Amino acid sequence: MRRLGELSQLVEGEVTARPDLEISGAASISRAGPTELTFVASTKYVDAFLESDAAAAIVSFDTDITEKPCIRVDDVEAAFAEIVELFQPPVEREKIGISRQAIVSPSARIADDVCIHPGAVVMDNVEIGYGSVVYPNVTVMENCVIGAHVRIFPNSVLYENTVVGDRSIIHAGVVLGAFGFGYRSNSGKHVLAPQLGNVVIGDEVEIGANSTIDRGTYDATTIGSGTKLDNLVMIGHNCVVGEHNLLCSQVGVAGSCTTGDYVVMGGQVGMADHLNIGAHVSIGAKSGLMHDIEEGQKFFGIPARPAREEMQLLANRAKLPEMRKTIKRLVKQVDQVLQMQSDLQADSQGSPSTDESSEDSRAA
Repeated sequence: MRRLGELSQLVEGEVTARPDLEISGAASISRAGPTELTFVASTKYVDAFLESDAAAAIVSFDTDITEKPCIRVDDVEAAFAEIVELFQPPVEREKIGISRQAIVSPSARIADDVCIHPGAVVMDNVEIGYGSVVYPNVTVMENCVIGAHVRIFPNSVLYENTVVGDRSIIHAGVVLGAFGFGYRSNSGKHVLAPQLGNVVIGDEVEIGANSTIDRGTYDATTIGSGTKLDNLVMIGHNCVVGEHNLLCSQVGVAGSCTTGDYVVMGGQVGMADHLNIGAHVSIGAKSGLMHDIEEGQKFFGIPARPAREEMQLLANRAKLPEMRKTIKRLVKQVDQVLQMQSDLQADSQGSPSTDESSEDSRAA
């Protein structure tokens, strides 16, 4: 148990009431119990907090809540994360050094304070920097270079000549440097293109579970420093991904594409090959991109269009059923008018003129 005032001091916040209130843990609004702390990320969640069982909340300084005690801070989510970690500290793993159950080539250059867990395989001429951790069943093939304080989680595979920058995180099941999906036709067969390049990962890159990055044909497929890839992301051969990109789950980037810095792609974005995406571009989820985009643009849709244009199209598309009924009604009305005109014209052609009727009368 921790007192609310104690937690406030931890995150350099300000308690609004009941600093002696005892808190047993931290959870989201929907799950927090009567002795737990939650957080209110924006004013739209105030009512949910007040109706919840949560004992108190972390809020921003511009959120005014008097019904329950709060801790006011500058950065709500950062403060809440710090408190969650206090109640649920990360697992402290013993530094085992190089396990006897790991297979490490004598030619590998392993820096101080490196941990290589059981079942890992480190092949010839691999270099691993200070403080890095290679978890069980990881395979690091020949001539790979791994920087300092890198974490490679279980069952990942680094093909030969892969380079990983400092403080990067490679989650379970990642494959770096697999052959690119490139073929040429020869005598009626699909022949694999040359696979002479490698993969180069910058500093502080995070690659989500079961993601894959293919090697370049002749040069490197590169991921810029600070870029974060979600789970199940696929980057094709020869791509150059800029710095500080955010690529969400199931993004697929075909070969030879480039992105500028600070590009964001929502889940399941698909890119055709040989495209160039400018810096600070945002691409909405499920978009299909088939052309280059200049920097600073927001795109969305299949095929991807400027986001404002696509949203207008979607709004109009929702009106299509009613528009169809209106068009059918108008067509029916037009048909009726045309039929009336046709009937009048037929009547006019079928009756004798006034002059002809007078002559017929005189003749009689």
